[in-house]
Amino acid sequence: MASVQKSPSVSDSSSSTSSVQFTVGKLDAGMAMLLTEENHLIEFPSLLLPSGVGSGSIVNIEVRRNTNEEAKQRAKFEALQEEIMAEFGTREPQAPVLKVRSATQTSVTLEWEPLQLAAADLHRLVLYRDGAQSSLHIPLDHTMCKVSGLDVNHAYKFSLDMKTSAGTYASNTVNAQTHALENLTGIHVAFGDYESEVETQSLRTCLQRIGAQWSSEVSLDSTHLLCRTPRGPNYEKAVQLNIPIVKPDWLIACETNKKLQPALSYYLT
Repeated sequence: MASVQKSPSVSDSSSSTSSVQFTVGKLDAGMAMLLTEENHLIEFPSLLLPSGVGSGSIVNIEVRRNTNEEAKQRAKFEALQEEIMAEFGTREPQAPVLKVRSATQTSVTLEWEPLQLAAADLHRLVLYRDGAQSSLHIPLDHTMCKVSGLDVNHAYKFSLDMKTSAGTYASNTVNAQTHALENLTGIHVAFGDYESEVETQSLRTCLQRIGAQWSSEVSLDSTHLLCRTPRGPNYEKAVQLNIPIVKPDWLIACETNKKLQPALSYYLT
């Protein structure tokens, strides 16, 4: 039986080395069976043995601790830990900041600043009206929503819950008041794409007199679309958003009667 000789430890600036002698017992399926003097059997990858080694060969295997590499790997790992801490451990999502954007007789439009999620994932936005959860679906990429079907001249409280992978964050509570029928300032119209400029300008003047607003394109802020021709991008968008499409006579009737008029009899058919 081959003897095992352990050489004295050799020290250098970064490691200490031990050399141990083995007898190769068998080579099989990429593994070498190495025997010690005490008949201890170890498996060793044959790929790491010198070429020409076979059963009965005597080999010396050196084992060395590489402290320099240890220090490098430790520093790299600690730097990664610091990076992870900076990215995920020092910042957290911020609660939404809710505001009232506008109001009409039967609706309130709410808005909030861009959500600060830090490293969390946004799961859901839940609106509460007077403390009760609303069924309104809010797309995750939106920063505003319109709550419809409200009572005329009525006070409401709204809040928004931001549900994330890091927990639920509740917004501030805002107070909103729907308008009385005599308050026409909540009207915000857009115009059809094929209306005459003369009539459109006359309608703009009317809107100024009653303190209402208008925009060139249909948006979530729009309360009505004024047009006589049922086609065009604004018409299609109003249909998509379920915004009432009425003849311009509706606006004239509102000003004449000094209060909001039912839109049903003025619908464009």
